[in-house]
Amino acid sequence: MKKICVVTATRAEFGLLLNVMKRIEEDPELKLCLVVTGTHLLASQGNTVREIEASGIPIAEKIPILEENDSPEEICRAMGRICARFGELYARQKPDLLVVLGDRYELIPICSCALQFRIPIAHISGGEVTAGALDELYRHAVTKMSHLHFPGCGAYRKRIIQMGEAPSRVFDYGDVGVENIRTMDFVGKKELEESIEFSLDRPYACVTFHPPTMEGTEAASQIREVLMALEAFPEMKFILTKANADSGGQEINEIMDRYAEEHENWKCFPSLGVRRYLSALKYCEMVIGNSSSGIVEAPCFHIPTVNIGSRQEGRLQAESIINCPPAKKEIISAIKRAKSREFQDIAKQAVNPYGNGDTSYRIAAELKKYLKSPDVRKNFYDVEWRETADESETGFKESGRHSRPQRF
Repeated sequence: MKKICVVTATRAEFGLLLNVMKRIEEDPELKLCLVVTGTHLLASQGNTVREIEASGIPIAEKIPILEENDSPEEICRAMGRICARFGELYARQKPDLLVVLGDRYELIPICSCALQFRIPIAHISGGEVTAGALDELYRHAVTKMSHLHFPGCGAYRKRIIQMGEAPSRVFDYGDVGVENIRTMDFVGKKELEESIEFSLDRPYACVTFHPPTMEGTEAASQIREVLMALEAFPEMKFILTKANADSGGQEINEIMDRYAEEHENWKCFPSLGVRRYLSALKYCEMVIGNSSSGIVEAPCFHIPTVNIGSRQEGRLQAESIINCPPAKKEIISAIKRAKSREFQDIAKQAVNPYGNGDTSYRIAAELKKYLKSPDVRKNFYDVEWRETADESETGFKESGRHSRPQRF
């Protein structure tokens, strides 16, 4: 049997990896080694390790790396702890392959240590652009350390190839978040209300706001603008989920808690878990904030997204998304537009550019195929440049497998 190590460090990551892990577990020739770390083990982030335990997926190891502090200095210390503890983990577990998802800073030491042990890496959700977050830089660094790539759509596949990755190792099988929704056993609305102890007797929005890490110390001022805008809609209810463990996230969460205590029509949660969160999206009027779920998952429910600020700048977007700056007046205007019958009709007709296929089955099959003759060496794939009158215009002609057509 080939051992595949899957690492999850955040609440969102686990939900996106869940179906892939199930496919690995189902295969008699593969052995899953699930490693839980990061915010899953923090009380302030909801102790989301309990959701993992409840899923039935066996946890091989829990690796604590974070303290209840999100300063840049503490994050740097955490990255040092990751190097030490994951080096020991790889020596103990001896996995044949590492699977990671996304763009978190934790992935840099997790992946670089794996390479020291000659462990090949499969990366899910590479090739994206999020200009307003440091994740943008981490994501592309992980791409260059990885051997197999599973981007969310054809355009992202092309970007990974442009970075020098061989087309034969970059697969456009759709986004794992979209597949999650297609296969999800949703919580009923009444059951959801009972579970979160919050009545959903009128239109409500799901709100998540993460630190705009490319903008330094702007987190507190921006979340205040968001929350002041929400106050302009007392006829609505708001389910707020707290920020992640990026620098500035703790301050955002403290401000959200204070505002939520002052409004009977608001409720704030460290984490809802993947099933309750997606169920909340299913019944809500709109999504507000700067989470990737507003870009990738929300269009599957044909509801509007008010995307605030620069954090998600650069991602492909459905027509159901309204972009606005992090300023009270503009956010209020965007919410009013999202509530209009005209825009609700637009959202109902919007096409999600992130696919709707059997993503996890195809990813697992490629992992298994690769492990029959793994090779940690990588050749830089040179694209074929075409000359144009304008030197700023470039292009390439790909050899090998081509991505399937996408609807945008």
